Amino acid sequence: MSATTLLGTLSRTDHPHTMLRRFLALDAVVTGVNGLVYMIDSKPVGNLLGIGSGLLFDLGIFLVLYAAGVGCLAARKQPSALAVKAVIDANVLWAVLSIVAMLAWFSPTTAGAVWIPVQAMTVAGFGVLQFLSLRATTA
Repeated sequence: MSATTLLGTLSRTDHPHTMLRRFLALDAVVTGVNGLVYMIDSKPVGNLLGIGSGLLFDLGIFLVLYAAGVGCLAARKQPSALAVKAVIDANVLWAVLSIVAMLAWFSPTTAGAVWIPVQAMTVAGFGVLQFLSLRATTA
């Protein structure tokens, strides 16, 4: 199965720009919801994950703003390749820094030791889907 066929199956379209926009939109929704949870319930979620509630609240604000930007990009008929590359780079950076933070700075609970890599892999997955979709728009 080719990458374009796989992307088409996942995005339920064979139009590359629509694929890209759908993967950007999905990223925006998931990131925005995650950010809202971090903001609204920073203390209980912080306790569950073993991460300070202040840091989690600040991350929540960042994630909501980031999600809004990605959502605006997804709303464009043909998102700018440079802007999409920035989102891809940010997703890769987030995924890497999540693992580094877990290993170097945080003392996560068991839930945190599971959640942090899962969310890092999810974000990295969005980056891969967006990269492949972007590449398909230029093919």
